[in-house]
Formats: sequence, structure tokens, C-alpha cells
Amino acid sequence: MKTSRLEAFSDGVLAIIITIMVLELKVPHGHDWESVRGLGPVFATYVMSFVYLGIYWNNHHHLLHVTESINGWSLWANLHLLFWLSLIPFVTGWMGENEFAHLPTALYGVVLLLSGLAWKLFQLALIHDRTTNTRLREALGSDWKGTFSLMIYAVAIGLAFFNSWLAIALYITVALIWLIPDRRFEAKIRGNST
Repeated sequence: MKTSRLEAFSDGVLAIIITIMVLELKVPHGHDWESVRGLGPVFATYVMSFVYLGIYWNNHHHLLHVTESINGWSLWANLHLLFWLSLIPFVTGWMGENEFAHLPTALYGVVLLLSGLAWKLFQLALIHDRTTNTRLREALGSDWKGTFSLMIYAVAIGLAFFNSWLAIALYITVALIWLIPDRRFEAKIRGNST
């Protein structure tokens, strides 16, 4: 199967997730800076989650551009990934509304961790058949960023129960690691176009 329908469906779901998140931002009751100040934590969590969803969208796009074909396992693995990503608006809202309290901050990390695991499963499903997706298999290599990110999430979840700000700093660190598009895929895409 070609990847176009899977990519279009995923793009649509991610667009809906982002739309749900922005609709959760409430308009302040008032017209001065004091009425806006209370929205700081909610807006900060929105920005962090928007960046995370953008990273997943960007890497999903690059991943599928080096993927030659997909199978039924890939479709289910992609749905599994989208399930965990669809929970981001819930944990974003909960963490922001409660000003980075311990449990919501930890649960935010749990959703990020499970999204990361789902991403790795999606990659494994795409390279499962050894006769297809050889460019993708070559591009993925050891995937140190993915493994390292999962370890940081696990540490951050534990830290969230003691110091939410350290956990948030680790979540931001992972986002910074992934902000630059994955060069492994960029090289394969460029190599394919020449």
C-alpha cells in the first residue's frame, strides 16, 4: 500500500488535536494585564504541547517520505500513535489549569512517554518486512534520539512528584533535541530526489 492515505489521515487528526487544544484556551474576563496574567500557565502548556505536536507532524512527514510501502501493522501502529497524541490536549489542560502541580505534570510525562513508545512501534512496524522500506531501515539506524528521549521522559515522570519545574525542564530538553528535523531522513529524501 502507498503512504498517501495514511499521511492524509494523520495530518487531519493532528490538525484536529491542535484545534481542540486552542479551543481550550479561555478568553480572559477583563481588559487589563492582571486578567491576562492568570492565563500564563495555561498558555505555557499550550505552547509546549503545540511544539510537541509540530515535532511529531514534522517527523511523521519525513518518515513517510522515505517509506516505500505500508501494511496492516503499520496502519494499526499509526492509530496507536495517534491515540496517545490525542490525549495531549487533556493533559495539557489539566497541567496548565493546575499550574504545574505534581500529578498533572507527571501524567503529562506519561502521555509523552507512551507517545514516544508508540512512535518507536510505528517505526518497527514500517521496517517489519525486510524486503521493503530499505531506505527507511538504513535511515533509522540505531535511533539514539528516540531511546534517549524515552529515558529522559521516565526520569522526568519520577521527578515530577518532587519538583515539577525540573520535570518541565526535561520535557523542554527533549523537545529541543527533536526540534531540528531528523537529518537521517533528510539525507535519504535528498538522495532519492537526485
